[in-house]
Amino acid sequence: MDLTGRFTREDAIRWAPLMVLIALVILFTAINPQFLSLRNFARITVAAAPALMVAVGVTFIILMGSIDLSMEGVLSFTAVLFCYAFVKFGGTLAAGGWIALPLILLVGAVVGMINGLIHVKLRIPSFMASLAMGFVATGATVLLTGGGIVKIDDDVFRGLLTYRLLGFPLMVYVAGIFVLIAWFIQTRTTLGRNFYAVGGGEELAHASGLNVKRVRVAGFTLAGVFYAVAAILQVAKLGQAESVTGANFMFISITSVVVGGVALWGGVGGVWNALVGVLIVNVINNGMVVIGLPDYVQDGMLGLLVIIAVVLSTDRRAVTVVK
Repeated sequence: MDLTGRFTREDAIRWAPLMVLIALVILFTAINPQFLSLRNFARITVAAAPALMVAVGVTFIILMGSIDLSMEGVLSFTAVLFCYAFVKFGGTLAAGGWIALPLILLVGAVVGMINGLIHVKLRIPSFMASLAMGFVATGATVLLTGGGIVKIDDDVFRGLLTYRLLGFPLMVYVAGIFVLIAWFIQTRTTLGRNFYAVGGGEELAHASGLNVKRVRVAGFTLAGVFYAVAAILQVAKLGQAESVTGANFMFISITSVVVGGVALWGGVGGVWNALVGVLIVNVINNGMVVIGLPDYVQDGMLGLLVIIAVVLSTDRRAVTVVK
């Protein structure tokens, strides 16, 4: 609100995603009361958990005014490597498979760092560098698997999906913990503040003495860690990994971030926006299934939602050229 206590346009933009989420829940519940059940909410959160990790990772990139399109390839690559490592170190968490967990987070960080270095050192636009990196990761995944599937049969690890606490699987709580970690990085660390500084004006940030290239590489590295977390959760959900494990995560994650209120030009939004956006997308997908609408209608609605979100969040009076 402004100094007079009036609800401003900026307030409307800030709260619009949350209001949309609430309205969608009310709408689908009115159409089918089963939508509001605990079982259905658990189903929504399970579907949302891996996508949320990807969305949080790409949020850091978008806050800097860049874009990352590598998530599908990186997710598939880290998921397959995780399965191989898990089996190699014993096949169960108790036998040593737990070593695969920190190992794959490290792999995700390295892949993200390489992605960032290609972007800043070779001065290649982030969307092109990351898209190429995604293709490389997908190709490496196919090479590793030979087009096959790698499975994990450990009941303890699969407990992330099967064991429930207060009606929700453990993987939902794991995702929640990493959201809190991301929020802490965003709001309580110098790196998080630097993301906003770069996104708010790279030239100004550089003039103030900030090492913009280092911040960008750090952002891509951090995103890679969250993609690896998404891979672990996706493997826990499916019990397997293959070259298409990361399919559709690009559209879902970027759509969620934009719909949640993170500005594509950088410097606006954050982790909670990504969370709300992911819930909006998954509520729409789930709600349309509950009321019996076909898949192509869901895709059309999501596309329309992206356009509306961008229109509402863009101050076209301040934009002279649309690129």
